[in-house]
Amino acid sequence: MSGGWHLYLLRCRDGSLYAGIATDVERRFRQHAAGKGAKYTRAHPPECVLGSRRYPDRGSALRAECTLKRQPKARKLAWLLDGADAAQAGASQPS
Repeated sequence: MSGGWHLYLLRCRDGSLYAGIATDVERRFRQHAAGKGAKYTRAHPPECVLGSRRYPDRGSALRAECTLKRQPKARKLAWLLDGADAAQAGASQPS
C-alpha cells in the first residue's frame, strides 16, 4: 500500500486501536512492530494492520486521522467497514 498518503488502523496486542498516516503502510507497520514507531505503539505493540484508506495529500490524511482518533472504538471499526471518509465520521455525532 504505497503511493500517496494513507490513513491506517492497527490493532494492538492489548486489543486497543491505533490510527496513523503513512505513505507506505507496510513499512510503517514494520517500524511500529520494531518499537521505532509512535510512542503509543512502543507501549502497546501492534498485532496487525486492520485496514487503510488512501487520501490525495498529507493534509487531508492528517485531518482524517485527527477526526478518526476522536471517535470511540466501535466507530473506528465501522470506518473500516462502511467506507465513510474519516473526515465525515464525526459529522453525524452530536457536539
